[in-house]
Amino acid sequence: MKTKHWMAMSLACMLFVPGGVHTVTAQNGDGYFTVSGIVKDARSKKEVEYVNVSAVGTNIGTVTNEDGVFQLKLSNATVAKEIELSCIGYYNARIAITGRDMKEQTYLIIPESFHLSEIEIFSWKNPRDLIRAALDKLPDNYPVQPNMLTGFYRETIQKRRKYINISEAVIQVYKSPYTTNASSDRVRILKGRKLVSPKVSDTLHVKLLGGPNMAAYVDIVKNPDILLDAEMLQYFSYRMGETTSINGQLQFVVHFEPQAALPYPLYSGTFYIDRETLSFTRAEFSMDMKDKLKVIDLILKEKPAGLRFTPEEVSYIVTYKQRDGKTALNYICNKIRFKCDWKRRLFATSYTVVSETVITDSRAENVEKIPAREAFSMRQSLSQEVSAYFDDDFWGAYNIIEPTESLENAVNRLMKQQSKSK
Repeated sequence: MKTKHWMAMSLACMLFVPGGVHTVTAQNGDGYFTVSGIVKDARSKKEVEYVNVSAVGTNIGTVTNEDGVFQLKLSNATVAKEIELSCIGYYNARIAITGRDMKEQTYLIIPESFHLSEIEIFSWKNPRDLIRAALDKLPDNYPVQPNMLTGFYRETIQKRRKYINISEAVIQVYKSPYTTNASSDRVRILKGRKLVSPKVSDTLHVKLLGGPNMAAYVDIVKNPDILLDAEMLQYFSYRMGETTSINGQLQFVVHFEPQAALPYPLYSGTFYIDRETLSFTRAEFSMDMKDKLKVIDLILKEKPAGLRFTPEEVSYIVTYKQRDGKTALNYICNKIRFKCDWKRRLFATSYTVVSETVITDSRAENVEKIPAREAFSMRQSLSQEVSAYFDDDFWGAYNIIEPTESLENAVNRLMKQQSKSK
């Protein structure tokens, strides 16, 4: 049995403390046009989050934020004539593009309904056998050559409901073949910025698991130790869920829960497996909080003496999409909620850390491994490696996850606080 927990050795740490200013940039001078807007449910008219937005015929894309808002920047030389909107449980929608700006429009997507009596569903007697079959198909479904991914990473820290740290970066991810493990995968920061509360009372010296290296190590298919390793399957119970659709393809839905006690915490959650190809297309999972000492031992790397740390949630969403005929990493979201208090104090303070990575482009030609000296390491903190948060046109032609309205308000508030503190 493997006793090494994949996240414990793999993820970079986040340091909740204002760091030095250091600029890391890359220029993208190509002319581009922008398609932006808000995606809503055609029936309820509610905003839809985490919708994949892709330029058809390219590897360029992004996702909608929690407000359903997106912005996609495309080169003037793009061959794409349409963008496609896809989301779990909805029919895909395509929108023609003109090569000119199409901004602040509303796009409706239609919920997909299933009539199971009319659909031929292959029945797996044992969902564990389904997972084993999907694992056997990994060499067919995922890239067997190295890829260079471009992505956007955002990390926010809230103290109660107030944002105290916002760090963002455009990243490159060297992704080695899926027939090998994740130890060779590396992340490089191309351009980044941060905004940190200037208040001394908002500074908390705590190191946790997280950071831009999520794109290398929270790829559960590439790095399967805790959820998809063949030896680990026996430690979970599985049951089939109701059929759904992702990107127009029917999905097997498999729910899983721990059924064993190990030296580290296990996870409960849901896998989505493409019915036709048996590729893993989505996973949602949360760390078991029954033994909080195990959770603390895993996620807490450093804290001041006398500070009491109480974890409340560690959860993930990992999604994949089709690129060049293969299933490839698309989006990762990690949420960590915890409370901290000092001994002899009556009340604890709640904190929430949310980290998101979306892959916005990829290529398989002329891929060279990121040199170790340029790779983001486990010892680094993003907010210590990037510049301050001032230029309105900072991202240029790079695609990002659009900030939510609440995040934009927080940025304005923090910038005013920084200006007053100077």
